Amino acid sequence: MLAVRKDHRNTGLGRRLKLLQRDDALARGIELIEWTFDPLEIKNAYLNIEKLGAIARRYNINQYGITSSPLQGGLPSDRLISEWWLKSKRVETLLKTEKHPPIQVESAISVPAQIYEWKAAPETRKKALEVQERNREQFLRAFGKGLAVLGYERDTEGNGKFLLGRWEEKWSYASEA
Repeated sequence: MLAVRKDHRNTGLGRRLKLLQRDDALARGIELIEWTFDPLEIKNAYLNIEKLGAIARRYNINQYGITSSPLQGGLPSDRLISEWWLKSKRVETLLKTEKHPPIQVESAISVPAQIYEWKAAPETRKKALEVQERNREQFLRAFGKGLAVLGYERDTEGNGKFLLGRWEEKWSYASEA
């Protein structure tokens, strides 16, 4: 688990820590790092997809059960699984140029900026649950069609949007090879 204290967030520290983790993994011969993240957490999704170059092709429903964490807001702990293919063209291009290779977007899944407020208040939590359930179905349908999360956008109001398309690189798990 990796986290940055509140007073040090939005400084690039999280990305720098992950890049040090990448260097260590490569020195050990590791080419894939995976972790889970909450698809309702807009800043975290942006970091994972846009700043690090991770992709996501798997979605776990209520992975940790209902928790008492205020971040979860009493919702099921649904998670996307980040795949960070450390030597992929996608990651290496991003690290060299600060830009992703172009993608053909076939689907998009939105997260409203108000999601944090909705999760925090019992009277609006139902709205957050509706977003979670809608997005869950969209992710499962898209992943079933072979799509992957390849991009993430944030607009000026703070809304997030996952961009899905076909990942053309041929990196796979050892069990798939």
